[in-house]
Amino acid sequence: MLQTFDPRNKDLLINIDGEMLHRDEAGISPFDSAVQGGDGVWEGLRLYEGRIFKLDEHLNRLRHSAQALAFQNIPSNDALTAELSKTLLANNMVDGVHIRLTITRGKKITSGMDPRLNQSGNTLIVLAEFKSPVYDTRGLSLASSSIRRFTPDTLDPKIHSCNLIQSIMAKIEATAAGADDALMLDTRGFVAETNATHIFFVKDGYICTPRAVACPEGVTRQTVIDLCHENDIDIRIKDCSQAEFYRADECFCTGTMGELACVTTIDGRVIGSGEIGPMTTRLTKLFKTLVAASGTRVV
Repeated sequence: MLQTFDPRNKDLLINIDGEMLHRDEAGISPFDSAVQGGDGVWEGLRLYEGRIFKLDEHLNRLRHSAQALAFQNIPSNDALTAELSKTLLANNMVDGVHIRLTITRGKKITSGMDPRLNQSGNTLIVLAEFKSPVYDTRGLSLASSSIRRFTPDTLDPKIHSCNLIQSIMAKIEATAAGADDALMLDTRGFVAETNATHIFFVKDGYICTPRAVACPEGVTRQTVIDLCHENDIDIRIKDCSQAEFYRADECFCTGTMGELACVTTIDGRVIGSGEIGPMTTRLTKLFKTLVAASGTRVV
């Protein structure tokens, strides 16, 4: 599960506010809001044969998050797409690429939390790396974390912000427990997601996933839900407890970074047969077929 350095990324060019900089030279100001308070929004995108999958959905989510944080002069989707294309072309990238697209509130005139100190406009960062899906598709192990996901009355998870301390703390716990990732609960004790992905289980022929109350509105999550509807697969969206996951026939995670990946153990319980199941296999094939047939051409 631990990602390793890809030598193809040794001389990456990073796009910061439209300027292409070598990875060893790229940097943002210590007065930038992302440095001072995690005050930024981001999206993960994946490039397949010159096309970005679900580009509009990702850019719309980025915009919605920025609007919720009261960012000013948010770049248009066309402007962002142009910067994405510029970055990919500069790095000769066509396939097998993961992109992290970030907009921060920008540079402050002096340290402080007040957004009125941000008087230079937003900072835009486009980081594209050669990176295959990061999860071992043979099966992941999860360990429940003591860190709870925020609910809308504390910090709405629909704001896809750069403040990832919850996820990092949960990941530390999972690593200490010998697991690949953390299973995270909401403040009521229901399953929310993992520290990095959304999660589904399969039981008696139907699929179930937690409501998007204490987790973001995942693009890959919604894609799987849509595939279920389009292929007459029984999909249920509700509050889910740990016990429901423990006794599931199959379990899998979804996310842009890792696509679909099966989960074979949770808190020491073997899920189903302990191997990738038929429903997970079917949905993975449907997902890959959709990816091959769609996406927005950017290079």
